Amino acid sequence: MANQILVLAVLTMTSLTCTLVIAFEPSPLQDFCVADTTSSVPRVNGLPCLDSKLAQADHFFFGGLHIAGNTSNPLGVRITPVNVAQISGLNTLGISLARIDYAPWGVTPPHTHPRATEILTVLEGTVAVGFVTSNPDNKLISKVLNKGDVFVFPVGLVHYQQNVGNGTAVSLSSLSSQNPGVITIANSVFGANPSISDDVLAKAFQVDKSIISDLQIKF
Repeated sequence: MANQILVLAVLTMTSLTCTLVIAFEPSPLQDFCVADTTSSVPRVNGLPCLDSKLAQADHFFFGGLHIAGNTSNPLGVRITPVNVAQISGLNTLGISLARIDYAPWGVTPPHTHPRATEILTVLEGTVAVGFVTSNPDNKLISKVLNKGDVFVFPVGLVHYQQNVGNGTAVSLSSLSSQNPGVITIANSVFGANPSISDDVLAKAFQVDKSIISDLQIKF
């Protein structure tokens, strides 16, 4: 009988523990954590907090997102980020924005955000979007979006956008991190510093080394 009571007690405690673990939510322990970019405190995951008594409205403000970006570049795209680098009050809040302006047929080349899922809304124009699933399927999931359409790029997956209209286009992206990061595939592979061995890249892409050298020069 004593053993049965002990077993029952252990099961009860285990159930309570599991319930507590499942119910746990890592919520912020303060109202906000304005990034103190001048602090010498070592960074663990994010930026140190400014004394909350010193917080001002400008720490939570960014102006000018209505202004079109200059798309006069080889890609025909201009990205205006609004993350913790622009709004220090975003620190630890897990959200950011980016405006993307596209010239006709402008392209945001294949890239990933290692720390964020992205949800994109087309404000003007027609934009073709897509992402590729992970190995081994590498399935392309793509769609042509029009004004008012919304599309999601899951965290970490390679994705792209292209204006497929003859006029300009604009989209607005929300990202689930105050510092989502960007890895542009071509820049990372062919523009690494120091360079990735041309032997490695030639084997990876199954092309001659001379082609790899030409691509590395461009980045």
